[in-house]
Amino acid sequence: MLKTYKTEIKPNAEQKRKIHQTLGVCRFVYNFFISHNKERYEQGQSFMSGIDFSKWLNNDFIRNNPMYKWIKDVSSKAVKQSIMNASQAFEKFFRKKAGFPRFKRKKDQDVKAYFPKNNKTDWQVERHRVKIPTLGWVRVKEFGYIPPKANVRSGTVSFKAGRYYVSVLVDEHEPICETNKGAGIGIDVGLKHFAVCSNGMVFSNINETAKIKKLEKRLKREQRKLSRKIHMHKQKGGKPATFGRNIRKQIAKVQKLHHRLCCIRQDYLNKVINEVVKTKPSFITMEDLNVKGMMKNKHLAKHIQKQSFHLFRKKLEWKCKQHGIELRVAPRFYPSSKMCSQCGGTKVHLKLSERVFRCEQCGCEIDRDQNAAINLARAMTYDVAC
Repeated sequence: MLKTYKTEIKPNAEQKRKIHQTLGVCRFVYNFFISHNKERYEQGQSFMSGIDFSKWLNNDFIRNNPMYKWIKDVSSKAVKQSIMNASQAFEKFFRKKAGFPRFKRKKDQDVKAYFPKNNKTDWQVERHRVKIPTLGWVRVKEFGYIPPKANVRSGTVSFKAGRYYVSVLVDEHEPICETNKGAGIGIDVGLKHFAVCSNGMVFSNINETAKIKKLEKRLKREQRKLSRKIHMHKQKGGKPATFGRNIRKQIAKVQKLHHRLCCIRQDYLNKVINEVVKTKPSFITMEDLNVKGMMKNKHLAKHIQKQSFHLFRKKLEWKCKQHGIELRVAPRFYPSSKMCSQCGGTKVHLKLSERVFRCEQCGCEIDRDQNAAINLARAMTYDVAC
């Protein structure tokens, strides 16, 4: 079973220079591949694949343009993988699975340096450090998080909000199959409570806590400062490429706050999933939500975005696969909220403001989310995600 471990690293000054140089070259090559194919299309020429572009870049382009020799100063593995990533983006576009590939900007910080394992000594892991190709041994911040002497297939190095991370793909044992399993569980996710389970477990909305609200208030204040600084910079005739040190420092503050909020929310998702899996259910049923359609509501879009419903489903899917639990996904229009969990009657008109479900046939009164979770646990029409 392949498993990914991502942890923060503490490189020295020379390793930081190499990381930033590699990331910059990977971003340039990715954008160059897109722009080169756009030019070929406008000239009526055929599409150049990633392998052909790599050969042309090394044999023709750099040889005829010595000013671009700095492309070869970094790892050739990382550069080639960046080209193949751009080629895969075009393939998805041709298959109509995604939009046209976009150029990567420096401020987006979404470019990663990929290092495959070609030799046995390329990737090695010890308790307090990890060996990365072209970088050497780098100290990790969390000792023992990556299993020592793990069989690493490949890895990436990334930089985000002033921190450096390494992500390794490890070949581990087979999934854990639980033998003693209890009854199935239905999970209803929402905004008032993040998740309500049919067995009575209720997980509150972390975005309503004082800690998150304090950080969001601080983020709003720092974003306002950044907006003022950039506005004054533009009034003086400056461009984004000529940002001063104070503006870059303010950008770093905003990035760190965004990253901290993201880490807190993801940590809460992991804790919720662990609590659900600890009950050892035979199956877990959740609803197939139309998050894209829900985001069109301008009054609730921001609150829905903070809940990360899609990420919760992906993490739950992986955890169920690891523990041998069947994950069921009820149809999108399954009436889990409008159906009575006792008599099975359906309530046609149910407003979003009605937090207590009152059955018109049997007179049952139950919490709206709890009623939906019980109906999801009893659902007979579903798709098996894993």
